[in-house]
Amino acid sequence: MKSRRTLAVVLGVCVAPLLTVSLSAGTAQAHGYISSPPSRQAQCAAGTVSCGAIKYEPQSVEGPKGLRNCHGNNAAFAELSNDSKGWTVTPVSRTTSFNWRLTARHATSTWQYYIGGTKIAEFNDGGAQPGATVTHQVNFGGFTGKQKVLAVWNIADTANAFYACVDVNIR
Repeated sequence: MKSRRTLAVVLGVCVAPLLTVSLSAGTAQAHGYISSPPSRQAQCAAGTVSCGAIKYEPQSVEGPKGLRNCHGNNAAFAELSNDSKGWTVTPVSRTTSFNWRLTARHATSTWQYYIGGTKIAEFNDGGAQPGATVTHQVNFGGFTGKQKVLAVWNIADTANAFYACVDVNIR
């Protein structure tokens, strides 16, 4: 009986730290998304719109640089590119702050913002590592009314970028 208790204690001491490390590493590869105005993935995470897997990892919309869709060519997140899903449209002024929440801070080349095929803003970080939050003031120029803004975070030291779409009504 005593040897069983000793074995249980030894196993507990050895296994518990491994389980803790394994279980807490769940989203260590997470990255970032726009929290305000609420991006499509932020709306999924908040439960504003019913969504699949993106609800649990709004920061993970990563794909090759140069894409022009909301889901970064990740089939698991394809619903982000579905314009008829019932996304909440946020009223904004002609110049609006876009706030990124970064869960892994990658060296950054540029941040780009598009409406349709038109680039409306670009911010060059020159390879610097951003803070945990990043804010950009974006001027919409001549665009008005309901628009879908595609925001792209281009990583400096990989071929990948992170993608977020934000539905706005520009006043």
